[in-house]
Amino acid sequence: MNEYKDLKLTVASSPHVNSPVNTRQLMLDVLIALVPAMVMGVYFFGPRALVLTLTSVAGCEVFEWGYRFLMKKPQTGGDLTAAVTGVLIAFVCPVALPYWTILIGDFFAMVAVKQLFGGLGKNFLNPALAGRAFLMLSFVSYMSKWVKPGTSNWWGITNSVGAVDAVTAATPLVTLKTGALPVSDFNGLIDLLVGNVGGCIGEVSAIALLLGGVYLILRGVIHIRIPLAYLGTVAILCLIFPKGNDPVLWALCQLFSGGLMLGAFFMATDYVTSPCTPAGEWIFGVGCGLITVFIRYFGGYPEGVSYAILLMNICVPIIEKFTKPGRFGVSREDRKAAKAAAKGGDKA
Repeated sequence: MNEYKDLKLTVASSPHVNSPVNTRQLMLDVLIALVPAMVMGVYFFGPRALVLTLTSVAGCEVFEWGYRFLMKKPQTGGDLTAAVTGVLIAFVCPVALPYWTILIGDFFAMVAVKQLFGGLGKNFLNPALAGRAFLMLSFVSYMSKWVKPGTSNWWGITNSVGAVDAVTAATPLVTLKTGALPVSDFNGLIDLLVGNVGGCIGEVSAIALLLGGVYLILRGVIHIRIPLAYLGTVAILCLIFPKGNDPVLWALCQLFSGGLMLGAFFMATDYVTSPCTPAGEWIFGVGCGLITVFIRYFGGYPEGVSYAILLMNICVPIIEKFTKPGRFGVSREDRKAAKAAAKGGDKA
């Protein structure tokens, strides 16, 4: 025992297994996965897409730093979580959104949704989606002006909604909402895949988001369960209940339009606000798909991804409660006996 006498006992809460992967590395992978969508956003909407995204990132970093400074809490800016939130908020906004507007969304996401609940790991809603929902409710006119790709104001950096020269255009989801297909045949899907359509900065290019999602799966940052369940549910429902003449084309247009790809791979898989049990991830993904299709079909708003994920975020505690795996070494009979004993103790 003499060789252990100089060792100090460290007492700490679980988990006790060290991992070389930290939060910063995970968030860096997410940022890398978002690069293809950022490139396509700049290509179709111009440099303002990049400037708006950088403004959002700066806003999130400053608001998080300011709050933690005022509350005398340790600074966490180095973990890149605020940067990821800033990018995602910009990605779900139109390119012509005024800079001051997106900063309000950043403040709501970082302070009201994340920091007031205790910071990273304690928020029950996805901050980026909550910020987007807040902007949709507060600035409807700004959040519903979609710029047509490749328009004359491509180089405009200071342009806002009021300064855009007649370049607004309906998004594919608006067309789908009417029951019509946004493309005439399967060849028209190329624009939806590439991103040559109106929409938010980071949502338009389905192929870029798919590449980023595959990267995250291969890197082990996310599991395939939630994206597969989410996209599969939407595809099956749209095939069974199509509104267009071609069920397959209708389902593909629904999959490649709006924020479905961005939500499935980058929003619904958020570690903090999604289930941590395998069965729970399947349930969560299916729930997101059901609510998304329900809103797109019957709601007053053409898109349902944001609200679907936020509603399922609220359901995560109860999902995890009923999908919690049993402890190793404890049989079903042991669990029943323990429950019976607990009930007997309560009656006594």
